[in-house]
Amino acid sequence: MATIKDLDVQKLTDSVMEQVITLQRNIHAHPEIGFDTVRTAALIADQLREAGIETREQIGKTGVVGDIVVPGSTRCIAFRADMDALPMDEDSQLPHRSTIPGAAHMCGHDAHSAMLVGAARALSGIRDRLPCSVRFIFQPNEEALPGGAPAMIADGCLEGVDRIFGMHVWPLFDTGKIGIIDGPTMAQPDTFRILVKGVGGHAAAPHACADPVVCGSQIVNSAQQIVSRNIDPIRSSVLTFTQFHGGSADNVIPETIELRGTIRSFEKEVGETARRRLVEVAEAVATAHQCSAQVEITEGYPVTFNDPEACEEVRRSVSAEVPLSDEGEPCLGGEDFAYYGEKIPAAFMFLGNRDAQKGIVYFCHHPRFQVDDEAMPVGVRSWIALALGAG
Repeated sequence: MATIKDLDVQKLTDSVMEQVITLQRNIHAHPEIGFDTVRTAALIADQLREAGIETREQIGKTGVVGDIVVPGSTRCIAFRADMDALPMDEDSQLPHRSTIPGAAHMCGHDAHSAMLVGAARALSGIRDRLPCSVRFIFQPNEEALPGGAPAMIADGCLEGVDRIFGMHVWPLFDTGKIGIIDGPTMAQPDTFRILVKGVGGHAAAPHACADPVVCGSQIVNSAQQIVSRNIDPIRSSVLTFTQFHGGSADNVIPETIELRGTIRSFEKEVGETARRRLVEVAEAVATAHQCSAQVEITEGYPVTFNDPEACEEVRRSVSAEVPLSDEGEPCLGGEDFAYYGEKIPAAFMFLGNRDAQKGIVYFCHHPRFQVDDEAMPVGVRSWIALALGAG
């Protein structure tokens, strides 16, 4: 059995980086959305098999699972990467920029997959020195509800796994570091739609109408007090309106308007309170304006919770190779990695991906988002160190 001290993790990382970069470029140039990650999954499966790793395809529809089984080991840890791209266009002049209109890897999933394949290759070469079995999970459809994790779990990707780890490139702190925090790490991202119905008519005769535009405006204003007056200020939540649609002419009060937005929270009870109060406020304000309000709320992924013991395993293992960032803090974004953490102990890491001198400063989902090439070997090295430090 090897330890980090027994092996040159940097040398192991260097041995696979050319293949990692090539794979990342390939996936980036050919982005696939949702569960339609057929090409990406095939590339990954081929490379895992080439490395002598037992590989299963079509897990969770288009997911891939690879296993390095250590004979006699009673423990198995899993590493997870997502594969899917976003339904948006890329604004870059990179030679490997997206070749698919309306699809782009603007959240780093191309790098996540390539880094994990690289780590799998490196670990396969020293499988006789691993302290436990390692499973590599490549998941589709992280970006859209219902997520890809439930389908992967339903197809058995966690069977026999004791603990699972995930990693995401993170532009909020500098390249070269890993961030990890205990407890709630990413929020539950709910969305809502409010349809306000009134009585339309001529803009010159508002007294003969029930104006849904005015009503909608008051719903937006009144809802701002939900977080400040109904949620304990020590507990975090966000309620944000992002869309207001209605009307088609300057001189016509419309019959209906539509509001959309999001509610985000780190605690189940807080989210329940915010959702309940939004319905109550919208309906009450609508009644006061002689209108009606129909509220539809779609609950997002659960809160991503980092198990403290799993986090300590990351700190103990990874810090021997990669400095830990002190800038890590909970994020109100959402992640379907949360579903894995509901089944077994889990920890989700952040990989620094910021270099202002290179212009790599844009956050995930921005059309100019870019993965720093120097971040990828840090990610691979972290995965290798974590596998060697398990036990």
